[in-house]
Amino acid sequence: MLTIQALPAFDDNYLWVMHNERDAVVFDPGDDNAVASYLSERQLNPLAILITHEHWDHTDGLAAFQRRYPRAALYAPADLNLPGTRFALHGGESFELLNRRFEVLATPGHTAAHLSYYTHGSLFCGDTLFSAGCGRIKATGSAADLYRSLLKIQALPGATEVYCSHEYTLANLAFAAQVEPHNPAISRHREWAQTQRLLGLPTLPSTLAEERSFNPFLRVEEYAIRQACEAHCDQSLATAEQVFIALRKWKDNF
Repeated sequence: MLTIQALPAFDDNYLWVMHNERDAVVFDPGDDNAVASYLSERQLNPLAILITHEHWDHTDGLAAFQRRYPRAALYAPADLNLPGTRFALHGGESFELLNRRFEVLATPGHTAAHLSYYTHGSLFCGDTLFSAGCGRIKATGSAADLYRSLLKIQALPGATEVYCSHEYTLANLAFAAQVEPHNPAISRHREWAQTQRLLGLPTLPSTLAEERSFNPFLRVEEYAIRQACEAHCDQSLATAEQVFIALRKWKDNF
């Protein structure tokens, strides 16, 4: 049996740890102390560190973590040239950890070098896909790349559990309700998410099937989404990609 644990960090980050009774895999250790405390309390041995992208809240604890656990293998985007990288990845690779096969997906858009990791129905997608939303376009990313990355994620099974890196669900659902006010899936999930947060619990993971029902960035082929985007930007949008780009710009200023 494997456990996947969310470790809250900073204002709204989740650092994910996957482990059995002895060994662990750590994703994006932005806060070394949070991860090390969890591992120490459970006497876990970190086999590997998996990095999705370069932003500080995903990598600031990395150097300290590597000093603390020098045997943990670092898997990271090749373009980042992170010190100590043992496996430089581009997307398309696969490897085995914790008796599970991990597949590396190139998911640029938020940043150019962004990767996601898929294993046995679990997707660790960093800042590419959020519950009810998606990542902002940063300096090295592009909306067209992000659209194609989300299409790649859309091709995964509906039962896929989505482990993203931020607790943005309620804010994202507020935007989703603005875009698609008559979608009952949005109001249902918003009520559930509000209860989770009042109890101090995460709204993650969600499933890809759930996201397809209320996440506007995965619904850009829906007529209601295109109609809302056209009304907002006051122009005709001929393709789903154009709808996505308009939707991302709308969310940037929401």
